[in-house]
Amino acid sequence: HSLTSLGPHFRLAEKFTILNDRGIGMLTRIYNIKKACGDPKAKPSYLVDKNLESVVKFIVRKFPAIETRNNNQQLTQLQKEKSEILKNLSLYYFTFVDVMEFKDNVSELLNTIDACQVFFDVTVNFDLTKNYLDLVVTYTTLMMLLSRIEERKAIIGLYNYAHEMTHGASDREYPRLGQMIVDYENPLKKMMEEFVPHGKSLSDALISLQMVYPRRNLSADQWRNAQLLSLISAPSTMLNPAQSDTMPCEYLSLDCMEKWIVFGFVLCHAVLNTDPAALSLWKLALQSSTCLCLFRDEVFHIHKACEDLFVNIRGYNKRLNDIKECKEQALSGTMHRERRKFLRSALKELATVLSDQPGLLGPKALFVFMALSFARDEIIWLLRHADNIQKKSTDDFIDKHVAELIFYMEELRAHIRKYGPVMQRYYVQYLSGFDAVILNELVQNLSVCPEDESIIMSSFVNTMTSLSVKQVEDGDMFDFRGMRLDWFRLQAYTSVSKASLGIADHRELGKMMNTIIFHTKMVDSLVEMLVETSDISIFCFYSRAFEKMFQQCLELPSQSRHSISFPLLCTHFMSCTHELCPEEVRPRNQCLSLCNMFLDEMAKQARNLITDICTEQCTLSDQLLPKHCAKTISQAVNKKSKKLTGKKGEPEREKPGVESMRKNRLLVTNLDKLHTALSELCFSINYVPNMVVWEHTFTPREYLTSHLEIRFTKSIVGMTMYNQATQEIAKPSELLTSVRSYMTVLQSIENYVQIDITRVFNNVLLQQTQHLDSHGEPTITSLYTNWYLETLLRQVSNGHIAYFPAMKAFVNLPTENELTFNAEEYSDISEMRSLSELLGPYGMKFLSESLMWHISSQVAELKKLVVDNVEVLNQMRTSFDKPEQMAALFKKLSSVDSVLKRMTIIGVILSFRSLAQEALRDVSPVTTLILVAMNVYELSSAAGLPCEIDPALVVALSSQKSENISPEEEYKIACLLMVFVAVSMPTLASNVMSQYSPAIEGHCNNIHCLAKAVNQIAAALFTIHKGSIEDRLKEFLALASSSLLKIGQETDKMTTRNRESVYLLLDMIVQESPFLTMDLLESCFPYVLLRNAYHAVYKQSISSSA
Repeated sequence: HSLTSLGPHFRLAEKFTILNDRGIGMLTRIYNIKKACGDPKAKPSYLVDKNLESVVKFIVRKFPAIETRNNNQQLTQLQKEKSEILKNLSLYYFTFVDVMEFKDNVSELLNTIDACQVFFDVTVNFDLTKNYLDLVVTYTTLMMLLSRIEERKAIIGLYNYAHEMTHGASDREYPRLGQMIVDYENPLKKMMEEFVPHGKSLSDALISLQMVYPRRNLSADQWRNAQLLSLISAPSTMLNPAQSDTMPCEYLSLDCMEKWIVFGFVLCHAVLNTDPAALSLWKLALQSSTCLCLFRDEVFHIHKACEDLFVNIRGYNKRLNDIKECKEQALSGTMHRERRKFLRSALKELATVLSDQPGLLGPKALFVFMALSFARDEIIWLLRHADNIQKKSTDDFIDKHVAELIFYMEELRAHIRKYGPVMQRYYVQYLSGFDAVILNELVQNLSVCPEDESIIMSSFVNTMTSLSVKQVEDGDMFDFRGMRLDWFRLQAYTSVSKASLGIADHRELGKMMNTIIFHTKMVDSLVEMLVETSDISIFCFYSRAFEKMFQQCLELPSQSRHSISFPLLCTHFMSCTHELCPEEVRPRNQCLSLCNMFLDEMAKQARNLITDICTEQCTLSDQLLPKHCAKTISQAVNKKSKKLTGKKGEPEREKPGVESMRKNRLLVTNLDKLHTALSELCFSINYVPNMVVWEHTFTPREYLTSHLEIRFTKSIVGMTMYNQATQEIAKPSELLTSVRSYMTVLQSIENYVQIDITRVFNNVLLQQTQHLDSHGEPTITSLYTNWYLETLLRQVSNGHIAYFPAMKAFVNLPTENELTFNAEEYSDISEMRSLSELLGPYGMKFLSESLMWHISSQVAELKKLVVDNVEVLNQMRTSFDKPEQMAALFKKLSSVDSVLKRMTIIGVILSFRSLAQEALRDVSPVTTLILVAMNVYELSSAAGLPCEIDPALVVALSSQKSENISPEEEYKIACLLMVFVAVSMPTLASNVMSQYSPAIEGHCNNIHCLAKAVNQIAAALFTIHKGSIEDRLKEFLALASSSLLKIGQETDKMTTRNRESVYLLLDMIVQESPFLTMDLLESCFPYVLLRNAYHAVYKQSISSSA
């Protein structure tokens, strides 16, 4: 509207709006300067430079006077630094200049208000009165904060000296700025003098609070009796709109009113002696708090400051006594503690009802914003006093349940954000169908209504009448800021003394318009309303207290479900910065690190609880292991044979499952407590899917997932109980049981939190099938591979363990030094299957490759022995049908025992591998395998399927070709290796341990494993050298049978003591081989000898066992 005709007073609204916003910006800048000067790292370097120390002292001492001529020596150092000082201190200096300009503008506006004799009443012209009081308080706090910057004189002085040295004259603002700094050394004292002419306007505005402040500053009992904030106390009026004559005053911050009253009455203190209403307000505010917030974490200790100001004024003894009385009451936080207690239950009820019936947000919106404002005031009061109270011992300033209150605030905020359109529909209809009609009637009934005011009023009515629900349904954007500013302007014009339409005489109009303004905010400014009533971004500046509250919340099991309120609170921090201070990054960094820390701690706590539950469950499933039933079986056997077991009265062992039997419901086990604590904490983690904090999205559930992955990995490796010193390790079957118990518990977490636990299993268990995990730590694959190779198979080579084909297991042999483990318990079918399940095809492939590496190193050694005996072996290869020559040549051979021992070790390793492959085949159906880039043999082998030629062995042996030996030479060595083994076999007969045992279907010195070794090594070597495996094995059979037939003619009993047992090796080799047949063996070695050999060894075993 073109309202220039309304005169210069019309600009009051704009000036208030601009200056109040500017004031907050100036406070932000001055606060940052104060913090920078208080931090040795951030302080301007010139203030801590040793070279400039004397200069700075000189400048401060002489401030604001300037003496450049007589003290050249002291100022020489300054001359060198002048350009840097001008550059680096200009931001500080001009901020102080901006403060001075702000002060000038405020003073001018205050004088204008006095000249116009503006009428102030917070219940009528709310916006005008609020803006006026806000400006007075902002101005006062700014001047107080300025006086708290100890380095202000040094900074201003240094800059001005540098300016004078550079430009030959002082900065033009310096004289006034220097004088202002000196004048406001004691800011409140100076401002008390300055506000003498403004006393009338200020006291009128403050005294109008007598209808609002006492009603807001009530005790919890009074709130309770009035059933404040309750939607269900009067069900019949539940749908009636919550109304009040003073709508904006209902959710006005109590903290804000107290600042107005305390600072306002200090500035116009004379009225305290003349007006009882003023004194009553002032005393009530003094009883409520011991300190007020100046800005962020800068506080003002009310009682001490007021005493210091009034002590020197005559006739103020009564006021000093009032201050002392009020201080005693303020030091007791009981009233605030009870209020918080009441608000917790009131907000809980409100949030619960609204979540069930969100439609009530329409009529009861005022209740929600009142609840948010009340709770916000109490939380900020607690935060400020807990950090600044001198009386530290009292519990009134420690509240372990504050998280609950913040949580219900967040719940209400979430309801408003979620159901904004519901509120819009309600208030659009309210404005067009009710408010517009009432306002129109009011305007029509005005006795005097000048044309301009009439135009504005009509525009209000027209704006409201044109609203419709369709606009909400179509998603139209509403914007009533223009209408609200017009009402502010109208307040300013109708409040001046000579206004033709005075608002003081038309209070109903003011109250009606205040209600309408609230209704418009419900349509277009819900987010701004949330900031106005429930912003607690001040926590950003009390990070230590914030962290302490969070820790208390996590420690208290009943409160842990509300712990999410702390990270959610970090989303408020975005509203604590100001565009006048764009370089401020501390709140942002603080906010992100706090949010990250809170979510991380919550996830850690949940992870620890889950780990404890897993430990308990592992203990329970451990009780079900077969090893624990031995005692029960022995007791049953003894009962049958009627033997007495042990002493009388020996307690009977508890059977698994006893823990589930309860005598009554009050019995709470440790597991119950853990589950309860976990469900509470998981509620918090699952409360929001994600939250946006300063353009960063935080997902609480992902924190839990990552912690569970790390802990599950550590737990699996930990449960192997591998001890490098003693070489102890858990049995695979026991580890598998524990892992399954762990996984069952983790699976149950999906009942509490929406996380994909299968993803955790895939990530962790797949990593455990590799040699190292993603952090480079050893996995169960590397631990078990290492243990089977270095501990079990090494003891087999040392002769302490034998492979029993009948049992398909390795078994301890009776020796002098007993082993610390029982090999059978680690290598039988069930254990190998458990190992295959744990390690999976990838892990078993790694185990297989490690076994093959050991075989290839043995083959390399065997080749060296062949090279040492190459000439003799060549002759023997062609003379196998000449017994005398063979006997002579055999004596020339060296390292015969070593060849057989190494071949036996290879056989043992291959036997272990065949056990592992068979187990893998049992637990992994081929269809489940997807192994890329392998040929069919490798794929089959990885699945545990047997192959005629072992691909892993071929790969291992082909990688060790010697550089300086030709392929032909390599092939020859391979042939001679088979010759060497064949001609050496008769020497086995003289070994005591070479006796065949039918019970185990093998020999105690593991020579039965030679069958596997001969076949697999031959197949692999001749595949590599592209020779005929069949021909070479036929040659081997011919040589071996002729060598063994020779010992049939020996007469020396020592040489032939286990002749029959060694004969059986030929049968084993043929049985094991896919390339040799019994017909072929018959042509070399008469079957009758084999039959007699079997008969002899069985007969011998029966006689030895008898």
